[in-house]
Amino acid sequence: MNRAIESAALFATGLLIWSLLEYAIHGWMGHRFRTFVTPMHQVHHRDPRRVFAIGAWLPVAGVIGFGLARWGLTPAMLVLSGVAVGFAGYEALHYRIHFRRPRGRLAEYLRTRHLIHHCRAPDRCFGVTSALWDRALGTNLAGSEMHRLRPSVADLPPLTGSSNLRAMLRRRVYSAS
Repeated sequence: MNRAIESAALFATGLLIWSLLEYAIHGWMGHRFRTFVTPMHQVHHRDPRRVFAIGAWLPVAGVIGFGLARWGLTPAMLVLSGVAVGFAGYEALHYRIHFRRPRGRLAEYLRTRHLIHHCRAPDRCFGVTSALWDRALGTNLAGSEMHRLRPSVADLPPLTGSSNLRAMLRRRVYSAS
């Protein structure tokens, strides 16, 4: 197989792995079972402005940076890089869902699903960046159910004010001084 195609496939495998991790962390660790994630996720449901896991970004970036410097673009590092990019994409999309109007049909669909999860069906729609695992594992909404609930969240405006991003960055800046 062509090296570029193999590398792209390995990276895409990492993205797929991230999507399952996202579902497991949100759905199972945040909702279904009582874990260390549950209290933090309950805070997010009470106040959606608290959306960032920015404390995890630096260790993830450090591991990826170290791994790439030490091992280069090996198959394992390509997969791990896909997982890390998936995590970063999730964080950016999750922020946009809560704080910005959607641009395009896909963004509107993902925002609708996530707001239905927050406001109407907390035991459904665990995937934020994709409905793949919700479909595969039976936690997706049926089309008729989605259609029925959509109007209840369609007019919700984006959040205003600041997220916990600024507060977390401020804490880091002041604690580093």
